[in-house]
Amino acid sequence: MSFEEDTAVRWDDPVWRADLNPRWNVGNNPNGGYLLAVAVRAMLADAGREDPLSVTAHYLSPPVGGDVEIRTEVFKSGKTLANVSASVVQAGRERVRVVGVFGDLSDRRGPTRISARPPDIPPPDECASLLDLTRQAGRAVPEVMNRFDLRLPPDSPWGRPGEGDPFEITGWIRFNDGTQPSALSSVAFADAFPPTLLGALAAGWVPTIELTVHVRARPAPGWLLGTFKTRVLVDGLMEEDGELWDSDGRPVALSRQLAMVLGS
Repeated sequence: MSFEEDTAVRWDDPVWRADLNPRWNVGNNPNGGYLLAVAVRAMLADAGREDPLSVTAHYLSPPVGGDVEIRTEVFKSGKTLANVSASVVQAGRERVRVVGVFGDLSDRRGPTRISARPPDIPPPDECASLLDLTRQAGRAVPEVMNRFDLRLPPDSPWGRPGEGDPFEITGWIRFNDGTQPSALSSVAFADAFPPTLLGALAAGWVPTIELTVHVRARPAPGWLLGTFKTRVLVDGLMEEDGELWDSDGRPVALSRQLAMVLGS
């Protein structure tokens, strides 16, 4: 269960520590969703709550694999919610700044109305493995892609949007090692799909500047269905809005990130 092992944190008074595993790298640097999940593990421990409800990360400078410090602060702890901040530090330099609110999703009660619907695509066994498609095309596979089983429908518009259409990617995803999804791993899944514009525009790297994930439910076991869309790309800055649905058809996470498109 590499996700559980590779996001583990340990208390080393007065900070948390973690070992970033290069299995989650894009090039030489850890994937942003993985980095955020590591920080959230420490924040959950300090919050004394079960689930992340909303977390926002600002990526200041890319770390490399190896030891990091996670400096946390609980700046408000109420009856049902706790607000926590965290800084991920490596070699004396702050790499990621995170703010989040934490609670217990199983205790939530209140009005519910969902107008969104999960995408209508073929089941996973009728879809194509993105990992296989990437290898068949002779393209380099980022190491982090080996952690996931990601499948796209045969008629996926990813990489070839029509004129005026948004950049979009939709598909099924799960961990390759059989680990079941959780509220924590929803944070990582929200950044596990490749950027929406890859294959459609020449881009060497699309680093995340800011990522926000709202977790709405603990996912049921099985596949997650993800859809991510970019409608506005201006001067190399793009937004990406995402939805994750579980095997019971429930919305489990919503995300938005700002990323920067760099040339190859």
